[in-house]
This record gives sequence, C-alpha cells and structure tokens, in this order.
Amino acid sequence: MSGTFQDIDVPPTLVSFAVDMAVEKEQIREFLDIESSELKNFIDSIDAEALIAARELILQAEQNHNRVHVTGIGKPGHVAGYAASLLSSTGTPTYELHGTEAVHGSAGQVLSGDVVIAISNSGETTELKATVETLKSNGARLISLTGKADSWLAKQGDVTLIAGVNQEGDAMNKPPRASILAEMVMLQSLSILLQNAKNLTPQQYVKWHPGGSLGASIKESGDR
Repeated sequence: MSGTFQDIDVPPTLVSFAVDMAVEKEQIREFLDIESSELKNFIDSIDAEALIAARELILQAEQNHNRVHVTGIGKPGHVAGYAASLLSSTGTPTYELHGTEAVHGSAGQVLSGDVVIAISNSGETTELKATVETLKSNGARLISLTGKADSWLAKQGDVTLIAGVNQEGDAMNKPPRASILAEMVMLQSLSILLQNAKNLTPQQYVKWHPGGSLGASIKESGDR
C-alpha cells in the first residue's frame, strides 16, 4: 500500500452527499424552529376557561351515566384514537367513533346526553359535518376542537376549544404537522383536568395499565 490519503480521489457522489447533508440539516432546523415557535404561541393562547368548561361538561355527563366519544377525519381521526386511549387510561372511559362510519350506523354507539369531542383543524370538513349533525340531532353534547374560531365546527359546540397554528412547518403549509401537535396538547390538557378532578392514584392507574414498563414501574415502587 504505497499510496497516501492525499492520493485518493474522493468520488463526486461523496462530495455531493456532504453538500446535500448540510442542506438537509438546514431544512430540519428550519422545520423545528417553526414547530417550536408555533407551539409556544399556541400554548400561550390556550383558553383555560374553555378547558374547564369542557371538563365540567364531561363530569356532568358521567354523573348522569353518559359516556364520552372522540371523532375526527383523516389525521385528526388518529388523534381521536390517541385521545380515547389516554382519557380511558386516566379515569375517563372514552370511545373512539369513526368519523365517516358514524352516518352508516356507528352513530348508534352515542346515546342522548353523551359527550362527543369532534376534531377538525379547518372546522369545515364535509364528512365531519354530516357526523356532527347526526349526533346532535340524536341528543349528543358537543365539544368542538378546531383551529379556526370562526369555523362551522366552532359554532356547533356546547364548548369550543381552539387549537390553531399559522404554519404547519413546511413551505407548502398544507400537510398537518403543527396543528396535530396543538390538538394533542389541548386534549392532554383536558386529560390532566379530568385526572385531577378524579384524584387518580398510581393504584388506580395500574389497574388500567398493568402492562409494559409503566405498569412494572408502579408495581416495583410498591404504589399498588
């Protein structure tokens, strides 16, 4: 091996890769800066009184032996699934309601007096409008979660929670990114209010979440 490092020609592809890496790191940093700014602005604007009103609506429904459901279309539909799981595990049994199947029979899972949390960033999603109209006509109470305070959905709610952002995180400003995080933070905040109202303890929590590292950590700590 007589050659030295200086004698080795660096393939153009590696040079290009290094340049591309620098550009891509800048793209990631730009995205994260936007996300950070949007979330901070959103968190600073959260209406605590609206969250408290949502909690009270749910607690009142539970006292009347009614239930809680969460629904949405598209990405908010996935948020609905997460919210149903989170609320259920922290003391508020909650059912995910498919956003479009509701008008094809699944609305039957919602009884008069039940609370439905309906999620739509625009507040104008056509399919969700049909679902909300059906549920309200059947006597459901509505918590609207939307990014637009003047939207159709915002005007339908018994309680309205605003989780709005100006920038989603990229040049198109279309694919839902920051708005999804805002919706999740709002629902997490609601879960905290409900959890504290019910004085949730580790002993209760582990009954609903005995598996995984979370369940094991409670059992090992002796908080059962």
